[in-house]
Amino acid sequence: MPCQLRGQISPDPVPRRASFDTSDSRTTGVHWARRRRPAREAKGTRVTDASRQYPVQRSDDEWRETLGADEFQILRRAATERAGTGELLDEERDGIYRCGACKSELFISGTKFDSGCGWPSFYESIRPEAVELLDDTTLGMTRTEVRCATCGSHLGHVFPDGFGTPTGDRYCMNSLALTFEPGNSEG
Repeated sequence: MPCQLRGQISPDPVPRRASFDTSDSRTTGVHWARRRRPAREAKGTRVTDASRQYPVQRSDDEWRETLGADEFQILRRAATERAGTGELLDEERDGIYRCGACKSELFISGTKFDSGCGWPSFYESIRPEAVELLDDTTLGMTRTEVRCATCGSHLGHVFPDGFGTPTGDRYCMNSLALTFEPGNSEG
């Protein structure tokens, strides 16, 4: 049976857990974002071809074997975890944040800040080429999606409202899209 995605039927009926039913996004943990378009203005690696090949390639079945159900939905289906629920939201130790799928280095703890948005926020990636940015026109607005440049996994979005940060950007990331490695955060 096809799953319901923001009032539309998904073209690929992937089995989903009940917690991913978004009929009432206020009470569920995940929101769906499926359509992606190339980024217009973004800081970092700009992507014009959303279907490009990544250095790490796996089939959906292979990703399902290596990721938990929630991680798969977020990283590979561009879902979003509920605000304020992520384990990494209040992480304050020194260390490196990596992609939850391929373990590539993405952010260092020195760029993390409390934005009050309910998701871990960073003002820049470890290197501009570590992430790629694409326009996301879901939800009736244009946002900039952030993906891992190594495997193409969805990480979150970047917004130009990181006031008081050195870059003015707020990389708003899903905790389930990241892993944290405590220790040296020199990158």
